[in-house]
Amino acid sequence: MCDQDHFEDDRLQYEALGLVTRRQFGVLVAAGVALALPKVVNAVAVTDSDVMIKTPDGTCDAYFVHPTTGAAAAVLVWPDIFGLRPAFRDMGKRLAESGYSVLVVNPFYRTQKAPTAPKGGATPLQEVLPLAKTLSPTTHMTDAKAFVAWLDQQPSVAKNKKVGTQGYCMGGPMAFRTAAANPDRVGAIASFHGGGLVTMDPDSPHLQASKTKASLLIAIASNDDKTRPMDKDVLKETFAKSGQAAEIEVYSGAHGWCPPDSTVYNMPDAEKAWSRLLELYKKALA
Repeated sequence: MCDQDHFEDDRLQYEALGLVTRRQFGVLVAAGVALALPKVVNAVAVTDSDVMIKTPDGTCDAYFVHPTTGAAAAVLVWPDIFGLRPAFRDMGKRLAESGYSVLVVNPFYRTQKAPTAPKGGATPLQEVLPLAKTLSPTTHMTDAKAFVAWLDQQPSVAKNKKVGTQGYCMGGPMAFRTAAANPDRVGAIASFHGGGLVTMDPDSPHLQASKTKASLLIAIASNDDKTRPMDKDVLKETFAKSGQAAEIEVYSGAHGWCPPDSTVYNMPDAEKAWSRLLELYKKALA
C-alpha cells in the first residue's frame, strides 16, 4: 500500500530548501509532475526510446535508455503501483547516465498501456488497485524471463556482466522473483519500500531470492517497519543463512519516499537510497 500522509512534511522540506513555494508544490503534486532529480556528476551521453517487448501474454510497452556508445550492465526496473510514467523515465535515464543499460517496464501492459495513473504518484490509490490485482507471482516470473531475455538481445547490454533489478512498492517482490527466474543472470536485487517481501507462503519472495547468488539492497519504509517489525529480522536471518551480501535498513521516509512525483517524496532519504543502489551495482555488476 502507498501511504500518502506526509504531504505537509515534504512541502515544508522543499520550501526550506528554496526549491518551490507552497503553491508550486501543491500544483506539482496535484498534476503528478516529478520534481527535478539531482544531476549525475560526469554523466555519460545516453540514447533512449520507447520499446515493445513480446511476452507469453502479449506485448509490453517499456522505456529503454542506455549509454550512447559501448555496452553496459543491464538493469530491469519495476515501478510502483502507479506504473511507468515521467518520474520513472527520469529515474531510468539518471541510472543510464551513471553507466547502465536500463529497461523500465509497464507491469500492467496486459490491461492498459502506460501511463496507467493519470496523476502519477498523486493518483488516488483506489484508482490503481484494480490494476495491481491483475498480477500474480506467475506473471512476475514469466515477465521477468521475457524482459531479461530481451535485454540480452540488445547490443548496448554487456553479456559478460550480471544484470541488476530494482523494484519499488509492489515492484519489490517482482525484483526478488526476477532473480529467482534468472538465477544465473541476475547479480543484484534492490527493493525500495517494497511490500510483501516476506510472506508465509512456501514461495515467498524472500525465500525465492535466497536460492540465488545475488547481492541485495533492501530499503524499508519507517511506517512499513512499524506495521511489520519482524520482516527486517526475517530478511537478515534468511540472507545470512544463504551467505548472500544483503544491506537491510529502515529509512525514516514513509512508504513511497523514492519516486520524485510521490506525495511523500523524501529527497534526503531518496538520495541516500540512490547512492547505496549505485554502490550495490558497482560491486555486484562489475
